[in-house]
Amino acid sequence: MTQHTTVLFEPARLPGLDLPNRLVMAPLTRNRAEADGTPTPLMATYYAQRASAGLIIAEAATPNAVGQTYPNITAVHSPAHVAGWRQVTDAVRDAGGRMFLQLQHGGRVGHPATSGLTPLAPSPVPLPETIFTPEGHRPSVVPREMTAEDIRSTVADFAQAARNAIDAGFEGVEVHSANGHLLHQFLAANTNLRTDGYGGSIAARIRFTAEVTEAVAAGIGAGRVGLRVSAGNAVNGIAEGETEELYPALAERLGGLGLAYLHLGYADPETPVFRKVRAAWPGVIVANPVLREISTEGVHRASEALLAAGADLIALGRPFLANPDLVTRLRLGAPLNEMRDRYFMYVGGATGYTDYPALDDQPADASSDSIVALDGDRVA
Repeated sequence: MTQHTTVLFEPARLPGLDLPNRLVMAPLTRNRAEADGTPTPLMATYYAQRASAGLIIAEAATPNAVGQTYPNITAVHSPAHVAGWRQVTDAVRDAGGRMFLQLQHGGRVGHPATSGLTPLAPSPVPLPETIFTPEGHRPSVVPREMTAEDIRSTVADFAQAARNAIDAGFEGVEVHSANGHLLHQFLAANTNLRTDGYGGSIAARIRFTAEVTEAVAAGIGAGRVGLRVSAGNAVNGIAEGETEELYPALAERLGGLGLAYLHLGYADPETPVFRKVRAAWPGVIVANPVLREISTEGVHRASEALLAAGADLIALGRPFLANPDLVTRLRLGAPLNEMRDRYFMYVGGATGYTDYPALDDQPADASSDSIVALDGDRVA
């Protein structure tokens, strides 16, 4: 093993929060909550195992019932949700870690068979694929176009969810405006066909994300709020249009708030949009690379390229999923565990969740040095 001493392992700072290293555990939906969205004791174990990350961004939690995407995802809009999350944050804090909670509304990525409600979206444009429900994969439904009152109440729900997260012991929250969910649907030209003040021009399309972020910042303090975007990401049927203009405009609108960070999913330091956003954003950039080689050396190469291009922190998903002691492995140049894809989502239980071994638990003949990417290029 070759020990690494890069800037990845140096301390960093967010407003009001010291981080022991620059490695962030990215939010990963794992479907291990109760049916009503309440986090479970098993989730507390999972996150506490990974507390050596500089920062953990916990998986997406819905701010209201209609925002639910899939079965058994977490929520943060009831006292039971807050109490469940408190068990998680207590366990992570006892293990020396720090946590933000991602807030996510699915928009059209939802189904009545899961939530009992018709999904809401900027426009009545359905998801162009099936969606997983408690009854298995079902055809997507046409969402109801949000009214002005729906928009106002959803903004208020995000702000209240952020206050709930602080009550649950999180250091802050991350507003999710990526991966084809509601806020991203407002940004994208093919899912936002509105002709009012929330659709059409770039300024109008970024308005909803900006208003949600501003309301959350007003509710808990801007230094406790991050924002996640994924420029050019086509997941969940998204076609943004004007990507290179859209995200710098969003960065400029929100840059003066003093947010904790801007989190760039699918970050590629070679793209013009990355460079434009870095130039427009005055604060901390968290960058989540696409790892074409998910190995110790592959993670180092991708991370160092992003740090050299101006990123401040590196968010990793799948490597943290399969390696509870990822920080130690990367520092030592140790091999990574293989990830068992069949246990990623929907299956529940500890298998493929809390049973990945740390280095001290490895059998003597363990020799894998990569997580096998079974379906091609994937976000970290």
